[in-house]
Amino acid sequence: MSAGWFRRRFLPGGLLSAPGPSRPRASPVPYRRPRFLRGSGSGPGPADASRRPDARPVRSPARGRALPWNAGYAEIINAEKSEFNEDQASCGKLCIRRCEFGAEEDQEWLTLCPEEFLTGHYWALFDGHGGPAAAILAANTLHSCLRRQLEAVVEGMVAAQPPMHLSGHCICPSDPQFVEEKGIRAEDLVIGALESAFQECDEVIGRELEASGQVGGCTALVAVSLQGKLYVANAGDSRAILVRRDEVRPLSSEFTPETERQRIQQLAFVYPELLAGEFTRLEFPRRLKGDDLGQKVLFRDHHMSGWGYKCVEKSDLKYPLIHGQGRQARLLGTLAVSRGLGDHQLRVLDTDIQLKPFLLSVPQVTVLDVDQLELQEEDVVVMATDGLWDVLSNEQVARLVRSFLPGNREDPHSHGQGSSGH
Repeated sequence: MSAGWFRRRFLPGGLLSAPGPSRPRASPVPYRRPRFLRGSGSGPGPADASRRPDARPVRSPARGRALPWNAGYAEIINAEKSEFNEDQASCGKLCIRRCEFGAEEDQEWLTLCPEEFLTGHYWALFDGHGGPAAAILAANTLHSCLRRQLEAVVEGMVAAQPPMHLSGHCICPSDPQFVEEKGIRAEDLVIGALESAFQECDEVIGRELEASGQVGGCTALVAVSLQGKLYVANAGDSRAILVRRDEVRPLSSEFTPETERQRIQQLAFVYPELLAGEFTRLEFPRRLKGDDLGQKVLFRDHHMSGWGYKCVEKSDLKYPLIHGQGRQARLLGTLAVSRGLGDHQLRVLDTDIQLKPFLLSVPQVTVLDVDQLELQEEDVVVMATDGLWDVLSNEQVARLVRSFLPGNREDPHSHGQGSSGH
């Protein structure tokens, strides 16, 4: 995917607009309602919406027309806003090839016979912020990055034990013992490939957004089924759960300024220049006021999971590095997540302070041994962005899934829906 493609897709005429007087920011994409909502006839029409830029009417399909199984809720809310959604999804089959080096050619990619092909399946959700650009790029890029990373280690993945040298040469007779002592298994190569793919995709997004004049970022939640195991990689505040008949098992953890407080504070401790003298890295139960000066108040720093007391100094009155609680917590008063892709140009309002140094693109990867669990047809993996988990608990979602599936067995898309619904 090139920057030229991105400009043509997102900018009318494919040209970057020249700087000029500030004016209300227009959508970079033409308005288009999703096909299944056209002719619904409810609420104000497109002409009315264009005269009311603040309007975001919620549309529903016309009477008698069912909502398509693969339609995300954001398409409904975004129907009058733009052609693209900040929430994006991707799924497909992963075909992993082996790389061989021959004498006549430096590198030759060989597609193996079908029975030797290493295949898997891939599902992903991307929750964008600051515009849809990063989420769209991630949905169109991350799976390719992952395939390349897996192809680079596929020989080690299919071996009984990952070899020290991918070429198979044993320079040191004790190499297999060293690998075994480290506990390195094939699944560790898949985890490493996922982590490297997220990093590579983040770099691609940074280059493309800079070249096309776009901004924004996104969280990323990915599930990969490969060699009898399910790998769930999460960078952000989306969530995946496994719903079984008598069990609900979390498959990911959310990454927010609160959950990663110590990592973020540690970074500010090592590199205080990142705060530009405008923020305090310390956490207090509330924002301190002038009247707190000289008083001993509760606080905690990067090395503390508990709390202590300190005498309030003038520097403690600065805006906190992490402020707010729960879903209201913000990093540098700006962002509600601490991991994700993009946001290379994001800065604190009216300052030159960058948020990117505090953001990680590396996911946390959870591994589920599918063969060992003996999953049944009614067992379902639910992947969703924070829009669902803000209003429903894991148990509530599980009850809905269990009540929905029995009456949906005739739907030809029911298995795909259960695996990758959003």
